[in-house]
Amino acid sequence: MNPTEKRVTLIYGDGIGKEVIPATHRILEAMNLPISFQIADAGFETFEQHGDALPAETIATCEASDAILFGATQSPMTKVEGYYSPIIGLRRHFDLYANLRPAIDEDNKIRMLIVRENTEGLYSRRERVEDDGKTAITERVITEAASKRIVKLAAQLAQQRSKKLTLIHKANVLKETDGLFRRSAFSVLASFPDLIVNELLVDAAAMFMVQDPTQFDVIVTTNLFGDILSDLAAGLTGGLGVAPSANIGDKKPAVFEPVHGSAPDIAGHGVADPRAAVLSAAMMLEYLGFAKEGNMLKIVIRHTIHNKDTHQTTLYIMEDLERLKRGLPLKTTDPNKIF
Repeated sequence: MNPTEKRVTLIYGDGIGKEVIPATHRILEAMNLPISFQIADAGFETFEQHGDALPAETIATCEASDAILFGATQSPMTKVEGYYSPIIGLRRHFDLYANLRPAIDEDNKIRMLIVRENTEGLYSRRERVEDDGKTAITERVITEAASKRIVKLAAQLAQQRSKKLTLIHKANVLKETDGLFRRSAFSVLASFPDLIVNELLVDAAAMFMVQDPTQFDVIVTTNLFGDILSDLAAGLTGGLGVAPSANIGDKKPAVFEPVHGSAPDIAGHGVADPRAAVLSAAMMLEYLGFAKEGNMLKIVIRHTIHNKDTHQTTLYIMEDLERLKRGLPLKTTDPNKIF
């Protein structure tokens, strides 16, 4: 292996992940970058076959990687004994405490970046049942350390952008957990006096986001609130078919994934939209030090129509990448046709 070569693990996962990640792999290979690719297994289908949704072999492959590109996982609505979401498993194993969800619309007026705490909150796996199964309880875990590091990262990202940061919580009701999150946040933000900081209650934030999403730039919030608001932001900027994400920590590897899910209703029909996976790959390229190539992918995706044909959309992207390299106009130039 070339010492300057980056190592990427591809995990197809379930459903349309098996279509959009191979399509993205094909595009990345055509870019001729110093990246080697490995394929590893994870997901509900892997669990059904091997009894483990995130096998030790996959963890080992990921540990030797600089980045991971993950497709989708099919998490059942009901409890399945022994099953645990592999994407959450990867986040925990590598302490990927920040989920980054950009939301940009077709005319570039909406430019949000939601920075979501990724390791605790209501997704802490501290659930139990009482009263013979008639009462279910989930504990919401908020720590000072996790709150401070996510707010610090969000502040650093805001400094690189418009210097606007919105802190979202529900401290008026969740006085202990969100009270701690809020106090921790402002203790960190005292070191960033040049930022314009606004704070909103999560329900008000959702309303304001729908009314005028252009007022937001970087948003930082807790796990569940970030999960919900980032999908709302996606709905305002083209939908989940063009919604990428990154899961990052202080060390490599980071995990990049489209957020559309496994979409079992269309899986196997060749109609899945690969653009969210490709945009996730663009974020991955930037993370790996290939900023120019990542930006090229973003430009091409903004001018690519998806016509319900995964293969054809992949070819459009590859063709326009080549045209962009050669300084030629892209095939699709009407921004109103992007999404």
